[in-house]
Amino acid sequence: MSVNRTMMQYFEWYLPNDGLWWKRCAAKAENLNGIGITDVWLPPAYKGTSQEDVGYGVYDLYDLGEFDQKGTVRTKYGTKEEYLEAIRAFHEVGIRVFADIVLNHRMGADEAEDVIAVSDSAEDRTQQVDGEHKVRVWSRFTFPGRQGKYSSFIWNHSHFTGTDYDDLSNEQGMIYRFAGKQWRKDTDPEKGNYDYLMGMNVDMSNPDVRREIRTWLLWYIRETGIDGLRLDAVKHISFEFYKNLLREVRAELGKDIPAVGEYWNADLGRLRFYLDSVDREMSLFDVSLHYNFFNASQAGGEYDLRKIFDNTLVREVPDYAVTFVDNHDTQYGQSLQSFVADWFKPIAYAMILLRESGIPCVFYSDYYGNPVQDRPLVPNLGKMVKIRRGYAYGDQEDYFDDPHIVGWVRRGVKDHPESGLAVVISNTGDGEKRMCVGRQHAGLTFRDAMENCPDPVVIDAEGWGVFRTRGGDVSVWVHEAGFEYLVVTE
Repeated sequence: MSVNRTMMQYFEWYLPNDGLWWKRCAAKAENLNGIGITDVWLPPAYKGTSQEDVGYGVYDLYDLGEFDQKGTVRTKYGTKEEYLEAIRAFHEVGIRVFADIVLNHRMGADEAEDVIAVSDSAEDRTQQVDGEHKVRVWSRFTFPGRQGKYSSFIWNHSHFTGTDYDDLSNEQGMIYRFAGKQWRKDTDPEKGNYDYLMGMNVDMSNPDVRREIRTWLLWYIRETGIDGLRLDAVKHISFEFYKNLLREVRAELGKDIPAVGEYWNADLGRLRFYLDSVDREMSLFDVSLHYNFFNASQAGGEYDLRKIFDNTLVREVPDYAVTFVDNHDTQYGQSLQSFVADWFKPIAYAMILLRESGIPCVFYSDYYGNPVQDRPLVPNLGKMVKIRRGYAYGDQEDYFDDPHIVGWVRRGVKDHPESGLAVVISNTGDGEKRMCVGRQHAGLTFRDAMENCPDPVVIDAEGWGVFRTRGGDVSVWVHEAGFEYLVVTE
């Protein structure tokens, strides 16, 4: 029996620095399996610039909370052994683990080096501002706490393309490109060239670097048993690099390692170009859809819901789309802040969880709430994940014939006897849709699993019913025989 896949991003930006996260992950594995989560994306597990680091200020990829470096043995999330135990706990209940892979940059070097560099404009990296001059940069990574265990590779300035800070002048605001180096052209064209993002920019054209990263990734997969990869900041990294790396690693392991890339651009054309450039060796998060959700949540009743899937990956390249509503970068206070308004989140989650295309990714803070930022959990989110696993199968028919009240049906399949559903959404007032769920459901009683509309709907002999919803909300109508299955316990 095939089961719909559903990912959860199991972290957010504002978690406490108490070293207990991996233990919390292990403790929740069974519950997540119970609601229908099949994959979890865990935060970066390696040592960052400090114990407070969320994981993106990468210092040592080989230190998973094992060595006394940067003033700590554990990471923000715990120790290496606790990380491995969390992965085992997820595997025991059949959940795949996706690791967050951050390769673009390094930070927190152990020693500085004097290097000849030129200055490029931070706003247009194709524009050189001045000629060669000496800069002092923190570029030598010796990892004294690890003392060569797992890898003896020492990083120095030759392994990087540039940085944004000169320790001699204490100047910032320029990008210092090391003499003899060029930004890779196969990156995003924003800022003229978006090879450089932050910290010490890893030179993916250096053969020693490519070899070391390949060696590390193979070690990491074998050491931890992870099942898949979430690839950070791919628009800043040579497109050719990832295409080749993924092919080589999969060939060496003799198995498929699924990968999803974060290419943060709302332009569908850029996302499609990237997929083609890497020969579709990975999927991408559907950033275009996220911004459609955000804009719809801000516009309220002025938004035309018939256009919600326009110019999105999930519509145009559905087999390579990982859909999401929000993530750690879109939270309030973060660099990509674009948090979908609370009222619209149940609607947005219905649109990624209960349709046939794309792999949906549920955000941790939406499922559990976020007390640090006083954000509520999304009502009925766990129930919608359960509905996806039990009901969201079969042919889909859309009823997107009104700008403010839209719906769709899934007609069900024999492998899931009670499957089939009807979804109705409104971004204005109360409304209804007459929709056909199929003759196989004739005479059955459907109820609103969101409990917004109390009156049942009995399907007529031709498979039709009139399904309602209240204003600014979503109703999900399913066969009433399965209602006990939809109880969610934490």
